[in-house]
Amino acid sequence: MKTNWVGLIAASALLAACQMTGGLRATPGSPYVPNGQAVSGQSVDGLLVGHRLMAAGEYELALKAYYRAAGQQGMNADILSALGSANLRLGRLGQAERLLRLAVKKDQSFPPAWNNLGVVLMEQGNTAEAMQVFKTAYALDSGESDSIRDNLRLAIAKTQKTEYDRPDSNKFALVRRGGGQYMLLSTP
Repeated sequence: MKTNWVGLIAASALLAACQMTGGLRATPGSPYVPNGQAVSGQSVDGLLVGHRLMAAGEYELALKAYYRAAGQQGMNADILSALGSANLRLGRLGQAERLLRLAVKKDQSFPPAWNNLGVVLMEQGNTAEAMQVFKTAYALDSGESDSIRDNLRLAIAKTQKTEYDRPDSNKFALVRRGGGQYMLLSTP
């Protein structure tokens, strides 16, 4: 008889929990990212969700949202650029470069793709090519984006800086120790 009461109490607790509001449904005014289905029943744009996740520093989740957007909209330059940016933030430079080159090939007049490709090239040490890519992005953007202008300035500064200009700060003195032995001492 005792076990029947325990089972009855557990079952009623489960039923009460199922009837409570909340759970996995989206609530209006919630600070959380939508789970793909809007309250109105229409699907939320994966590209928008991905951009919000990127801003929040959730790059792996943003990548998944961008792939979902690609399934809905197809692989256009905007989605390829977003995928490349997410891979760049995750440190996957080879994948980022490949995706951004595809984005640039699909739409040669898309400044964000050119800029992000330049960032990848700078990270890989291809400063001269990055400078040319930033020049293209700057021209397409008509100089309106501060970040593209700053990236171009940095690339130009890095290509003009040579390692031979650094003064030799090492001062050495040769000291004779006797018996034909010499020792190098560094001086301040």
